Amino acid sequence: MWAPRCQSVDLVLEGRPPLAMSRGDEGIFEMTVPRVGAGARYQYRLDGERHRPDPTSRWQPDGVHGPSAVVDPTAFAWTDAGFRGHALADLVFYELHVGAFTPAGSFEAVIGHLESLADLGVTAIEIMPVAEFPGSRNWGYDGVHLFAPQSTYGGPRGLRRLVDACHSRNLSVILDVVYNHLGPEGNYLAEFGPFFTDRYKTPWGEAVNFDGADAAGVRRHFVENARAWVREFHVDGLRLDAIHSIFDTSPVHILTEVADAAREEARRLGRSIHIIAESHDNDRRIVLPSADGGLGLDAVWSDDFHHAVHVALTGERGGYYADFTDPALLPRAVAEGFAFQGQSSEYFGGPRGTPSADLPGEHFVIFVQNHDQVGNRAQSDRLWSIVRFEALKVAAALMFAAPGLPLLFMGEEYGETAPFQYFTSFLDRNLAEAVRRGRTLEFAKFAWQGQVVDPGDPATFVRSRLNHSLVGAPRHRELHHYYRRWLALRRDHPALGARHKSHAQASLDGQGVLTLVRRAPSGEGVYLLANLTAEPKPRNADPAARGIILDSADVQFAGPGRVTPLAPYQVQLYELTR
Repeated sequence: MWAPRCQSVDLVLEGRPPLAMSRGDEGIFEMTVPRVGAGARYQYRLDGERHRPDPTSRWQPDGVHGPSAVVDPTAFAWTDAGFRGHALADLVFYELHVGAFTPAGSFEAVIGHLESLADLGVTAIEIMPVAEFPGSRNWGYDGVHLFAPQSTYGGPRGLRRLVDACHSRNLSVILDVVYNHLGPEGNYLAEFGPFFTDRYKTPWGEAVNFDGADAAGVRRHFVENARAWVREFHVDGLRLDAIHSIFDTSPVHILTEVADAAREEARRLGRSIHIIAESHDNDRRIVLPSADGGLGLDAVWSDDFHHAVHVALTGERGGYYADFTDPALLPRAVAEGFAFQGQSSEYFGGPRGTPSADLPGEHFVIFVQNHDQVGNRAQSDRLWSIVRFEALKVAAALMFAAPGLPLLFMGEEYGETAPFQYFTSFLDRNLAEAVRRGRTLEFAKFAWQGQVVDPGDPATFVRSRLNHSLVGAPRHRELHHYYRRWLALRRDHPALGARHKSHAQASLDGQGVLTLVRRAPSGEGVYLLANLTAEPKPRNADPAARGIILDSADVQFAGPGRVTPLAPYQVQLYELTR
């Protein structure tokens, strides 16, 4: 254990007297203890007075403040030796929160829904963070034990069972990890070593110390965490939260080191792994190879795509949506990846973004809903509650037809009506109250109506659970069919999918009708026509269009049926002649 800030460390095994550990170079304490079995509880006593959990604990059965438990990572009988994962361009993400996805709120409870997700056309589930957090209810971004899967979800065995079950159904598993900060409660890392620095600031307080003179052990902690998820839990990818709040001026950036380490572990398993970043910077260097001055990651979330689609269909203008009133931004986001490629941003107060037209489509994860864009609204209302039913189908069509990697947020595919609200279960009452007040102040700049819910109220979490039975209800059933049909087209038609982005062309006319042309190198093509308004529009199809592949107005999708003018929020996809 790396604890340079401690003069002495004792290992305290349950039922045994404290054992003094030897202090070696660079503040690394170690000892070997025979006959300690899986499940044994233990703590560290720092400087003879403070009892703390293991910073690299694999299991915290009693929560963030309790003792750690020994885990044997070789004891699980994996059955996934034949699974090799998916190519980056073939990923279709389904983001889910383990606690709210089912009434049981556990890793194993997710397994019963995997067949339906695979049948829908999903190829990867993306699990919101599961590193042990305070209490039983949390989005996961307040985790403090990075190596320990949340105990109330089923702990390490539950996560292993879920990953193994996913692989048996040809589903990859992407795990959301948080390396830009740690949660405020149960975070004891600063007592062990210089994990944090005041040289930089993040929205959550002090930044992680990745580039100080004494940062080697800090970097090792996070690099080994990435290795552990791949080696011990067989995950197929990591989604790195908010990397714009990770600061590192080292010769090799910490995220490059993390990605290289994760890929090395994957190669040992005979698999590939995908490292995906969230960033609001629109910086192409994130996905450029390290040899070309980039970070060498595989893909980046494109918030621009979401914001441009959202503004076009809702008319909202508050907060960061104020930047997306220019109608030229939507077709650029659809065809090129980033909407802002160096233009001035009112919200960010200066130029934002870099060119992206030349970057392959598989470098961009696009979405019309996700945990942030739903949960970080005052009422946490989903798109189903904000726009007309036909407009939902427009949003989905733009996502599936664009040359990017689509991400669905749990329940989106059938029009879930439950909100996804921000919920916590901090044990520190002062912290819980500070979070409640902070949420209220944060939303003031969006001018949303209604009272902001209390994150600490258990009812806030209960309201956020999915109601899977909705998939059989009128319109919900047809929306699900519409998503399934789009995903099949995206998989089977050579002109659709994330590949061949350089052949995509999008435009928006002065009447609110968007067109998108996609071509495969072999000549096959599709032509998308989308009315983004509540008014009928003339149907000006491309002369090369020779037949409708999909029509959102079709009655099988709970539409009004074929109409002569382009109906409000109608989408048509045509085959193009070669």
